[in-house]
Amino acid sequence: MLVKEYRICMPLTVDEYRIGQLYMISKHSHEQSSDGEGVEVIINEPYEDPIHGKGQYTEKRLYLNSKLPTWVRGFVPKIFYITEKAWNYYPYTVTGNMCSFLPKFQIRIETKFENNNGCNAQVFGEKPTPEDDVCFIDIAEDELPEGYYKKSEDLRTFRSEKTGRGPLLQDWHETTKPIMCSYKLVAAKFEVYGFQSRVESFIHKVSISLL
Repeated sequence: MLVKEYRICMPLTVDEYRIGQLYMISKHSHEQSSDGEGVEVIINEPYEDPIHGKGQYTEKRLYLNSKLPTWVRGFVPKIFYITEKAWNYYPYTVTGNMCSFLPKFQIRIETKFENNNGCNAQVFGEKPTPEDDVCFIDIAEDELPEGYYKKSEDLRTFRSEKTGRGPLLQDWHETTKPIMCSYKLVAAKFEVYGFQSRVESFIHKVSISLL
């Protein structure tokens, strides 16, 4: 199992982010759904947890065959899907992903949102995630995967007329107010001899574009 912690800072408050979260999930699902692939919602209903309280449970099927690299397509069915189960107790969520034909394939994403710039080393417990397993994602400076870049959404040049925020300049996460951080602990498991290391690393590479 390969575990990494991702920290994504944004020029928002945790309350503001919640307003836009559902919109962006819906937008992403729509953009990724074409030619018989994309996102199918199976369950979307209220859920109450004895520890985290009231929340929302969703179950989706993600059809992603065309987005796989050639070396992966060689051993998967022409049509397959990933089952995603999510428990949302904002500002804390848990998401689990399983493959329709590979029971040894699993992804678990634990997320916490906090009003800081990613400085909480113990957000997931008393024992900090090892520094080598922590990855800071810069929404302004990091390169986007091919096909994801949109000039109108480039945060290095965009300025919000409504809030007056932006553009995000160098070292923005040290000076921008307000600021929040999305902490994501991602665990990828693919226990198949000969493919485990390669696939688990690939899962983390792909997960960055989906976080």
